[in-house]
Amino acid sequence: MNSEAVAALIAKTPTLKAAKARLEAMEPGAYCIHRSWGFGQIKKYDAGTGKLLIDFAGKKAHPMDPAFCLTTLEILPPKHLLVRQQTEPKVIDALIADDPAQLVAEGLEAYPGKATTAIDLEITLAQVVGAEKFKKWWAVAKKALAKDPRIAVPVKKIECYVLRETPISSENELIESFGATRSARRRIILAEKLVTGAAKDFKGDLKVLLKELAEAVKDSNQLSPAERLHGAAVRDDLAKLAGVDAATFEPAQTALVANVRDLPAIAEKISVHFQGRLLELVKTAHPAEHRDIVFTLLKTSQGKFTTECINFLMEQGHADDLAAALKRWQVEQNLRAPVLLWVVKNRHTKKFAKLLHDLITPRLLGAIFFAIDYEALQAATARRIPLADILSEDTDLISDLLSTADPETARDLANTLLLNQGFEELTKKSLLARFIKIFPKIQSLVAADAESKEEQLLVSRESFERKREEYEIIVSKKIPENSRAIAAAREHGDLRENAEYKMSKDDQRVLMAQKSQLEKELGRARITDFKEATVDQVSVGSVVDVVIASNGQTARYTVLGAWDSVPDKNIIAYKTPLGLALLGKKVGERITVKIGGTEESYQVAGIARHVS
Repeated sequence: MNSEAVAALIAKTPTLKAAKARLEAMEPGAYCIHRSWGFGQIKKYDAGTGKLLIDFAGKKAHPMDPAFCLTTLEILPPKHLLVRQQTEPKVIDALIADDPAQLVAEGLEAYPGKATTAIDLEITLAQVVGAEKFKKWWAVAKKALAKDPRIAVPVKKIECYVLRETPISSENELIESFGATRSARRRIILAEKLVTGAAKDFKGDLKVLLKELAEAVKDSNQLSPAERLHGAAVRDDLAKLAGVDAATFEPAQTALVANVRDLPAIAEKISVHFQGRLLELVKTAHPAEHRDIVFTLLKTSQGKFTTECINFLMEQGHADDLAAALKRWQVEQNLRAPVLLWVVKNRHTKKFAKLLHDLITPRLLGAIFFAIDYEALQAATARRIPLADILSEDTDLISDLLSTADPETARDLANTLLLNQGFEELTKKSLLARFIKIFPKIQSLVAADAESKEEQLLVSRESFERKREEYEIIVSKKIPENSRAIAAAREHGDLRENAEYKMSKDDQRVLMAQKSQLEKELGRARITDFKEATVDQVSVGSVVDVVIASNGQTARYTVLGAWDSVPDKNIIAYKTPLGLALLGKKVGERITVKIGGTEESYQVAGIARHVS
């Protein structure tokens, strides 16, 4: 807006005088962010209507009252990253690809005080980088930021990234942060980063830090057993770096793993990079019984810890005992899902081929189905089941496991699959196809199962594709978008008072219900081209002429599939009240249909076949 337009607006509404500078900033060509419409550019001010015309994504020349915009529209400075993406796209693209820390530093330059919250920065960067690749890019960028002495990185998302006037080393920053926090957990994390950075030039300061860390590990009542053990390990590493005898500190690491009953809980919560050290520590603390302890830990292990336990046992010369234990657990149905997942993922690995050779049998597939079913029944939500995912994604797995099966065993396993609660109906069909490829006679089991299920739905190919597309949009677009919305809303604080979070969770429930319903419908669908329709009686695919009893007029209805209704064209689904009433009727027969509060009678006057 030019000065004359601003002056005229203020004369009309004197209360806008305090906002004169902001109104003047709303000039043609300026870039902006609107609370609802997002990023845009002011194209012009229309003096006739008194409104700004702003180009937003998908909404060109959108008219907005400048007085109203004062609370919803922010004019961006030329240095803002979103603006520079428009004015200097090649420069911004080069920084995204080659120097993420510099991109953030230049982005912070545009903010007052050269600082902004982590939430705001991430939202801006996601728009600049692109939502599709932002998550992976940001994971790399954060590592670069942690090493950049110019940028202060916040602990929480509600805190600020700051571009420092005077850069400081990452080690000094860690030491400052350590002194500024009283949290034992936070001090352990910071001390570990310091140890990882091998800050050899800070021995004087390290001894002060070491003393405070040792007190936190010993006295803090905030720490779980796993966190205290982790803290003790970091403490001892820091002591070595500072040239101090770690044996002078209590509690010792070995004392923290002395009680065998505590070890499963510690193993479940201990950080991933400490898992190998935990097993070595168990060996030191329990030299006579460490083998049996590790077997017990393996039985209930999950994720990377499963691999750590197996590698440890093999390195300690217990490969034969391990093979025997896995076979025994399989027979006893004590192979848990995480261990089963490790077995199938590593079945072709040269290192473990001998260990797993005798396990790759039909019995293992039975154990997998049992574990999937158990996990599905225990789950309170529709969360992923990794073991079910790999069974679906690894196209060779079923054939590998059935390689020594006889037809009867294969049939029993196929029946187990049909009854399993951990698979969607479409996935069951896909997996059964792999059974049938090896044992064709199982097809009869599939046919029998189809007869025992709900009545099938006859549908046209076009309507099936529409329904399938609707399902794909929900699964591949709407549910992931909703998950991102939930994650973003969760960052805003107290979930009890967080309206955005509650709305997103409500949307999640609706989407999951829609997904489940569509899966059931698609699973029941049988595609037809309506060629089976006859002219002897009304069937799916018939064109029916009827005489309406109340007025003597004639009407023509086309009876098609369950999802093919087009009421405006008198195309009705065979599942509608009129469609169901017409099915099986012959020329001359009468029907009476009640729809809502209205009852009407019809006489069938003619039957023809539908030609698509």
